This record gives sequence, C-alpha cells and structure tokens, in this order.
Amino acid sequence: MGVEILKQNKVHPFIIKKCSTWLIKLNSNILIVKNRRAALDLSQKVRVLCWVMTQPQHLKSRTQHIRATWGKRCNIVLYMSSEASDFPTVGLNVLEGRSQLYWKTIRAFQHIHMHHLDDADWFLKADDDTFVVLENLRYGLSKHNTEEPLYFGRRFTPFVAQGYMSGGAGYVLSKEALRRFVKGFADGLCTHNTEIEDIGLGKCMETMKVQLGDSRDVLGRQTFHPYPPNNYLPRQLPRPRPWYLLYEHYHPVEGPGCCSDLAISFHYIDAVQMHTLEYYTYRLRPFGYKYRFNPGERSENRNNN
Repeated sequence: MGVEILKQNKVHPFIIKKCSTWLIKLNSNILIVKNRRAALDLSQKVRVLCWVMTQPQHLKSRTQHIRATWGKRCNIVLYMSSEASDFPTVGLNVLEGRSQLYWKTIRAFQHIHMHHLDDADWFLKADDDTFVVLENLRYGLSKHNTEEPLYFGRRFTPFVAQGYMSGGAGYVLSKEALRRFVKGFADGLCTHNTEIEDIGLGKCMETMKVQLGDSRDVLGRQTFHPYPPNNYLPRQLPRPRPWYLLYEHYHPVEGPGCCSDLAISFHYIDAVQMHTLEYYTYRLRPFGYKYRFNPGERSENRNNN
C-alpha cells in the first residue's frame, strides 16, 4: 500500500525501490518479533520438563552440546545418568549399558514424579544425541490436556498391541500419564519385563490405559524422527520400505513430504550436527521470506494411512 501511494505521487523510482526494500525488511522483522512473542507466551502456558538420558563418558562429547543448544529452552532440564556429577547430572543408582536403559527410564520418571510433578505440565524424554525444537513441541501440546492420560512421539507398530513411541525420537508424557506409569510399578501392574526401553514403556502405557496421541501435523507429516534429516528428505523411486521405516504405524513418505515444517525432533545427531541444526532452526532466514505453512488449517491429507 505504501509503495502504491508513492507511485501515485510520481516519486522518483530510485526512492520507491529503496522504500520497497525497507518495507519488506520491516515486515520480516515484525513477523520475527511476533513469532518470538508467541513462543515466549507458550513457554509459560505449556511448561515442559526435559530429561536427557546420558552417561558419564558422554558429558563432553554429547551432553554439553545439548546444554548449549536446545536444552536451555526447556522450562526444566535434567540430565539423568548412572552417577551424580557437578555437570550437573542426577545419579539414578543404575548401571550403564543398553541392557540398563529401561531401568534408567523407570528410575528417571520415578525421580521426576517425586521431585518435579508440579513443576511442569509435560515430561519429555530424549537421548543425548537427539535434537529437539521446543517451540514446535509446545505448539503441538498446547491443543491437549495434560490431565488426560496421553503420550506423544513417533508411533511404531510391532511388539505392543496399541503400538508404542520410538525411544530415539523422544517421547513426551502428560502429567496423568506420568502418574499412571509410576503407579503401575508401585502396584506391580508394570514390571521390568524387557531390556528395550521404548517397548517396555509402551507395554506399561497400554496396561495403564494411557493413549497414544497423534503428533503428525495437519498435513499428515511426521514431527518426531528417530533418524537424522538425511534419512528422510531425499526423493526416492518407488521401492520396498528401507529397514529404518519397517516399524512405522502410519504409511511412511520419503522425500520433502516426509517431515513437518514444525518438526520436533531428530535422532542420531552428533555434536557438529547439533550446532548446525541450531543455526538452521533459529538463525538462518532468507531475506523477505513469507512463511507458507499455516498449521491451523485442517487437511484431508491427515489420515490413518
């Protein structure tokens, strides 16, 4: 509108060009400020406690890079390990090793239930090589009630009748889901019946009548990812499912349509990739870019196929 008025008043084209560039930059800055304000508001309305599964030998190679990037956006972040340290880590009195992952998960949620139940609304578990976009997680959770028995993540199909959420992609429990998980072990309804963390938790969730939420966006695209972006984004000719898509509950899509614009997590992210994703997510912006995806719009593309 401002540029049209200048043209009507026969202002010199050079000045019109300068004003046009300035308006584009101004509009971009206004959009950034609005987005930051919206994210800040959600951080107070949707409080997320993040707990990161780590171990003593990973603190320098992995965990410190989470602390320097996405960890600082959690309302509370706890680093769970086999022993306490001044990093700081919470010592869970368990051994290290893949066979101990479910014990570590059980002890971590019991600790959180005892010490932090009222400090957050949702409780996210992530590995020490997972990258998480907290703003997108909060947006997805904002449409749900934490007093309902729900948990969200990347839904897998085998081994548990109702399915379960991938451990590597991270999963998030509502407050009621956390209560039920802890109660399941207190009452003997849930047991340490497998060394595989995500399957074990999924079986307990099923026993305790905790429902699996659908974390896909309105276009049916996935938000939690058990592998890095390069496993999903390249276009592929029709082919049998690769090994890393065999457990998918929903029909997997390969290529750009695989992943939501509001992606929440990627797994198997090393230290360099952690800081690279941090830069791409929070700093890199093409000049004059107008955001094309409206997450409030419903679509027929989101279905159970």
